Amino acid sequence: MPFRTCYVVSTVSALFIAASSAAQDGRHGQGHAENHDWYQELKQPGTGYSCCNGTMNGIEGDCRPTRAYLTEDGQWRALIDGQWVLIPPRAVLKQLAPDGRSHICASRSGMIYCFLGGSPKS
Repeated sequence: MPFRTCYVVSTVSALFIAASSAAQDGRHGQGHAENHDWYQELKQPGTGYSCCNGTMNGIEGDCRPTRAYLTEDGQWRALIDGQWVLIPPRAVLKQLAPDGRSHICASRSGMIYCFLGGSPKS
């Protein structure tokens, strides 16, 4: 009986981890609604324009959680729509997200408006 309980817990844990990772692959629209309240406050460095376009006609906005890492030369790479992309320094915000994760604001065409680097494990 203890083996069966352990197996169920392990399976549930694995499913939770898989779901969490999928929600952070930088796909357009994923996680935007949950974070929109603070996304709308983000401003593009150097311009003051909003990073977030909001939701129009039922289409999700440009900002979403993602996974990211710092390269050896100090530049960020982040997942955008499932592809690892180098983040231009002009788009990197010098603040942390409220949840400590990495977040990207980018158009469907790949134009990066803003990026927030998260903790090293994000």
